[in-house]
Amino acid sequence: MTTDVINVKDFKNADPVFGQLSFDNHEQIVFCNDKDTGLKAIIGIHNTVLGPALGGTRMWQYKSEWHALNDVLRLSRGMTFKSAITGLNLGGGKAVIIGDSKTQKTPELMRRFGEFVHSLGGRYITAEDVGMATEDMDTVREVTPYVTGISESKGGAGNPSPITAYGVFMGMKAAAKYKYGSDILEDKVVYVQGIGNVGESLVEHLVNEGANVVISDISQERLEEVSSKYGVSIYNGNDIYSEQMHIYAPCALGATINDETINKLKTDIVAGAANNQLASELRHGKQLREKGIVYAPDFLINAGGIINVYAELENYDRAEIMRKTENIYNTTLEILENAELNNLTAHSAALNIAKSRIESRKAENSK
Repeated sequence: MTTDVINVKDFKNADPVFGQLSFDNHEQIVFCNDKDTGLKAIIGIHNTVLGPALGGTRMWQYKSEWHALNDVLRLSRGMTFKSAITGLNLGGGKAVIIGDSKTQKTPELMRRFGEFVHSLGGRYITAEDVGMATEDMDTVREVTPYVTGISESKGGAGNPSPITAYGVFMGMKAAAKYKYGSDILEDKVVYVQGIGNVGESLVEHLVNEGANVVISDISQERLEEVSSKYGVSIYNGNDIYSEQMHIYAPCALGATINDETINKLKTDIVAGAANNQLASELRHGKQLREKGIVYAPDFLINAGGIINVYAELENYDRAEIMRKTENIYNTTLEILENAELNNLTAHSAALNIAKSRIESRKAENSK
């Protein structure tokens, strides 16, 4: 029998888990590993004060396991505030599966992942995210009831992407109302970065309103498909952040507002579906405000998806899903006005409301 020697120097650049900025007092982190299926996953449960932690599962080929951990922590934390600010009785959680969803995802892997979810006894409820589809949630449902976003034929609310996109559209219109005095987006130049299921649905809403839409994505095939379908322009440049536009809509992965891009931005509004758009919430939120760019907080305006899957838990109908999603417009406008009144960034104003609701519930529970 031989024993591998661990060299401490290998970890000199790795922060301890508890020392990571994104850890932010997570309640639980679960590392899932299964040799037979090749499953390597991480489940993050950030906060369960308001209810069980609900958040989607993302499958992505990360650069390293540390990148995967950081992503699940940031996403899980964001879900806590998303549910809180939307008025849902849910906590925040998220899961990531490390791997290529196009080549490594199998029914066996999804079922094994579902078994890990089930082992948490309902503290975490999963749903679909990047790299996942409704049929994957149906597979997970075979081994655990703690999953949402399953097919309508199986009693679920179906694909949440169109509702997510509608919420983003509502938030975008509210930001336009705040910036321009009108929420009509006709003739506004909107760059949509990332045209997955949510991005495409957003493009459809924008085209129907008469906006001038330009799309960007890493897949040329996807670009051509969506361009042909909706008659929108494809961005062929190499620096989207330097382009003149009315609205920038990041709908792919997060942190596109960062030290490198923020000084290039030539837009009036940032409003998109991506999670964690600000690489640094405080610094970049403040810089956007100083530049006069209106920021519609991502964890608010992309909450349509969780509203949709929450319907499966609370048994409310499609009309109520749409009503709650449309209300994102009013909440966004209120937050932007509140931020101006109190000399805050929009992100901080939204975060304060979410945290206040959590603290109020915590106080009630302690009585």
